[in-house]
Amino acid sequence: MGTASVEESKKRPLVFAYYVTGHGFGHATRVVEVARNLILAGHDVHVVTGAPAFVFTSEIQSPRLFLRKVLLDCGAVQADALTVDRLASLEKYSETAVVPRASILATEVEWLKSIKADFVVSDVVPVACRAAADAGIPSVCITNFSWDFIYAEYVMAAGNHHRSIVWQIAEDYSHCEFLIRLPGYCPMPAFRDIIDVPLVVRRLHKSRKEVRKELGIGEDVKVVILNFGGQPAGWKLKEEYLPTGWLCLVCGASESEKLPPNFLKLAKDAYTPDLMAASDCMLGKIGYGTVSEALAYKLPFVFVRRDYFNEEPFLRNMLEYYQGGVEMIRRDLLTGHWRPYLERAMTLNPCYEGGINGGEVAARILQDTAYGKNYTLDKLSGPRRLRDAIVLGYQLQRVPGRDLCIPDWYANAESELGLRTGSPTAVTAENNSLADSFSQDFEILHGDFLGLSDTLSFLKSLAGLDALVDSPTKTGKHTIREQKAAAGLFNWEEDIFVARAPGRLDVMGGIADYSGSLVLQMPIREACHVAVQKIQPSKQRLWKHALARQQDKGQGPTPVLQIVSYGSELSNRGPTFDMDLSDFLEGDEPITYEKARQYFARDPSQRWAAYVAGTVLVLMKELGIRFENSISLLVSSAVPEGKGVSSSASVEVASMSAIAASHGLNISPRELALLCQKVENHVVGAPCGVMDQMTSACGEANKLLAMICQPAEVLGLVDIPGHIRVWGIDSGIRHSVGGADYGSVRIGAFMGREIVKSIASTLLSQSLSTNGRYPDDSEEGGVELLEAEASLDYLCNLSPHRYEAMYAKMLPDSLIGESFVGKYSDHRDPVTTIDKTRNYGVRAAARHPIYENFRVKAFKALLTSVTSDDQLTALGELLYQCHYSYSDCGLGSDGTNRLVQLVQEMQHSKASKSGEGTLYGAKITGGGSGGTVCVIGRNSLKSSEQILEIQRRYKAATGYLPILFEGSSPGAGRFGYLKIRRCNLPKQN
Repeated sequence: MGTASVEESKKRPLVFAYYVTGHGFGHATRVVEVARNLILAGHDVHVVTGAPAFVFTSEIQSPRLFLRKVLLDCGAVQADALTVDRLASLEKYSETAVVPRASILATEVEWLKSIKADFVVSDVVPVACRAAADAGIPSVCITNFSWDFIYAEYVMAAGNHHRSIVWQIAEDYSHCEFLIRLPGYCPMPAFRDIIDVPLVVRRLHKSRKEVRKELGIGEDVKVVILNFGGQPAGWKLKEEYLPTGWLCLVCGASESEKLPPNFLKLAKDAYTPDLMAASDCMLGKIGYGTVSEALAYKLPFVFVRRDYFNEEPFLRNMLEYYQGGVEMIRRDLLTGHWRPYLERAMTLNPCYEGGINGGEVAARILQDTAYGKNYTLDKLSGPRRLRDAIVLGYQLQRVPGRDLCIPDWYANAESELGLRTGSPTAVTAENNSLADSFSQDFEILHGDFLGLSDTLSFLKSLAGLDALVDSPTKTGKHTIREQKAAAGLFNWEEDIFVARAPGRLDVMGGIADYSGSLVLQMPIREACHVAVQKIQPSKQRLWKHALARQQDKGQGPTPVLQIVSYGSELSNRGPTFDMDLSDFLEGDEPITYEKARQYFARDPSQRWAAYVAGTVLVLMKELGIRFENSISLLVSSAVPEGKGVSSSASVEVASMSAIAASHGLNISPRELALLCQKVENHVVGAPCGVMDQMTSACGEANKLLAMICQPAEVLGLVDIPGHIRVWGIDSGIRHSVGGADYGSVRIGAFMGREIVKSIASTLLSQSLSTNGRYPDDSEEGGVELLEAEASLDYLCNLSPHRYEAMYAKMLPDSLIGESFVGKYSDHRDPVTTIDKTRNYGVRAAARHPIYENFRVKAFKALLTSVTSDDQLTALGELLYQCHYSYSDCGLGSDGTNRLVQLVQEMQHSKASKSGEGTLYGAKITGGGSGGTVCVIGRNSLKSSEQILEIQRRYKAATGYLPILFEGSSPGAGRFGYLKIRRCNLPKQN
């Protein structure tokens, strides 16, 4: 085509098909701006949406706008305005987009051809990209997040049987030409070619003065706009929620709802941008529309976190980066304690000065691309780009760093572990310098920090808190909000108690702990520190909202628990938690564990507090302790979450140790570990065994803790021979013992135990009916064995040969919950509940702990055998066998399998065979389904080089550089506690 023909073609009006996701109005409102600019340029826009027509027609009155009411995805299904139902979201998406996929694609291809579409735009409907490709039409996505990233964490909670949904979504996205990326974006690994544009916001129609005049609101009235897109279930607004002289504009109120006189109901089709610009602040939930328009209009935003919507932390950090946000605790929203938050909002000075013409810029890019301009790098084909971008990508935990293209300004409280590739050796001179500096700030009244550099660093950070009260600054470790909260936490005139508890590396035993296995666990170098202050309520420095809550009750000072947790952004949780300690009481008695679970479940962004505050309740219930004073508590953990190295156990053990020390309680490490297991089982509701807490409490540096979990008999400490070394390599795939897979395997094992007992009882009855002679069993004592097996307490008390001889062939591969309950009544596990509709694997789940117990015993014996290559080979083989047994149970993962495979490749390489082999085995650890792999090898420089090579190869394949765990540290019992007092008292505010 000649130059004149190209220029002529650029004058031709284009036909755009614009697909809008079914999740909320935020997507539709930003689509309005892009579509409006395309229509202004003379093009036709066909919008495929489930949103009401007025969202588009109120802003665009043009014959070039065509609306087609079709829903092709469902987004995130919300139980209420603040809660996403993860399982329902996956099931609804499957029903909406997966089951009818073939007919959807056929219909959309036919429709695209019928309207003679030149270009397809998606925000951010996955199947639209595939339909465009099938129709031979180019497509582009415009978004700040993609559904493969959002749904990935849902899969972790709901079970990997849903993983095909995520892969299909990512594959669909890979067919688009490129991504037009909006500010506040999430990692979107399915897209490789990206163009960034400014904020897309709707324009204002009226001035602040005009809007207030129409509503009859004077300029002297403070106005907050309530913008939740529907109110939380069962919530009723009350007049006293607002400070005197304030007015609240309510979006989305039902027609029948009666509002107090200081609340004004807005029409369903009210134009929100004008109302926002006429307000003094906004109260609502975070979404792209609310955040972008709040920034654009410099409107302070008081926000409440949504549960399980992974877009939120990125938008929240953008909002706070530009000094535009105040977080409100959900409890205070629902109970009407709004005043301190609204007053705080009025002191903000939002400072976003970036572009707000993203709609215009995006429209121009779409037009130019449709006319033939090349915005992409033409690097790779769609399928190749997909494979390169999302190998394991959907499962990768949100991590600090640049591997997932997190914005430069998204400083998410990254811990020093985030970019660590090894464990640097402590430098004595540096420790001495820290110790000298610390001694000038605090006097140690009790205890010894044992030369631990991480403890010294924590103590030094405590000393610097008072300087942050008035001028907090962002550091590489903690957010400004965390620092400000911590700075006002302690009264420096009172003593502070510090405890430390490490995470653990599961060398052998793993999930067999709940079946009574012998386990071998090593405390790792990374640990959690907790500082606690017991203080009279009148002397406690309360946060403003906690003080306001207490004043509203009309009481004097009462005991309050205040907690600050560093590193909150890494897992999208609130950095602070507070509660009246009386909430743990009903009359004079502690509340039940069930009520405590419900208490912490009310706000998932603060559910993490159950691990910490739960230690208080367990001490109340199990030891009869009553807390008459307030408690201020700071948690700082270097044990990364979701890596399978017992981050939760380290928090529980450190918290209970510090609280016990501050209250003069003498609890043995073993008893403390068992109490902490109750926190996790009964308050948190995670069905873990006890080995994690026992290792964190009772472990010793550079030794393996040998323990029989029946329930917690410590056999002693096992030395790791000097020629042997163990490492942990993180797969980057988030692990959770509260996840569906771990729980279902545990239930399967307990089902297997009950079936074994039933079979043994039947065989015993048959044996006794033949006058004590068992015809098919010539062993002496056969009856005694059957009697023991008929009353089996732990599966691991059944030997492998007895299992194979008597029970293996009689156990079903799997069993529906309802069938099991109908025949056996109960699986007799106090911390899990059978879902009658679910199919549970039984044979593999029961077989694993029986053989694992034998493997652990063999491993322990081998550690004390003669040093040889055969010794290392046998130890490594036991690890491999354990790993594949996990996979048989359904607890494997792509990432951990890849790491084990890389170890095998290294072990069997020519270089290793030509000299002395260095790496000998590897296995998935802990609860499985991701997390960390344990590697065993020769203690040599070559081994370390091979571990680093495995890191490099894993990153090349997945884009994720694994964290390496090496080194060890003492357990909480060995550390004890520190009692410290400030030397030079800072000025109290």
